[in-house]
Amino acid sequence: MSSTTDKLKAAGNKAAGAAKDAVGKATDNKELQAEGKAQKAKGAVQDATGTVKGKLER
Repeated sequence: MSSTTDKLKAAGNKAAGAAKDAVGKATDNKELQAEGKAQKAKGAVQDATGTVKGKLER
């Protein structure tokens, strides 16, 4: 994957994770909240991977 692809997937995972986290918190659904936090973390890792790949592509 290219750095741009990683960054786009990261943004999607961060947004979806934040939404799940918020809905889980609002509905007192700890499982959904944990899933959202995990997805946000996955997005953060993808974002970092994209940053590194971008620097290596130059």
